[in-house]
Amino acid sequence: MALRITANVLTILSILFAFYLGISFLFFPEASAAGVGFDVWPTGEAAQFLNMKGVRDFVTGVIPLTFLALGQRRALGWALLCIALVPVGDGTAILLNGGSAAAAFGMHYTAAVFVAVTGLVNLQVARRA
Repeated sequence: MALRITANVLTILSILFAFYLGISFLFFPEASAAGVGFDVWPTGEAAQFLNMKGVRDFVTGVIPLTFLALGQRRALGWALLCIALVPVGDGTAILLNGGSAAAAFGMHYTAAVFVAVTGLVNLQVARRA
């Protein structure tokens, strides 16, 4: 029972954070972009891609929410493991483009580990069920 509660709490935190990021980049893209880790962001019309990041981040919350609501714990675990690749890619892009190593490791790779651990905990709950 404690493992299931832990899995639920970690999953809900992951979902809420994804929603927060998505909404931030949809409605406040320039302000949100400043803290991601790149040195330079596009401005004007080129900055519209930040809204796409917002949609991507929001959907990364919708997917686990759907599996959690449907009680599909195994699918939830695997989905979270796949979703953990998103911040790995983001952190790697930052490092490859001369951005902040502190942001890449401190935010993106840490988020990837958190989401991956959440996925593994959900898989463990599914196995015990």
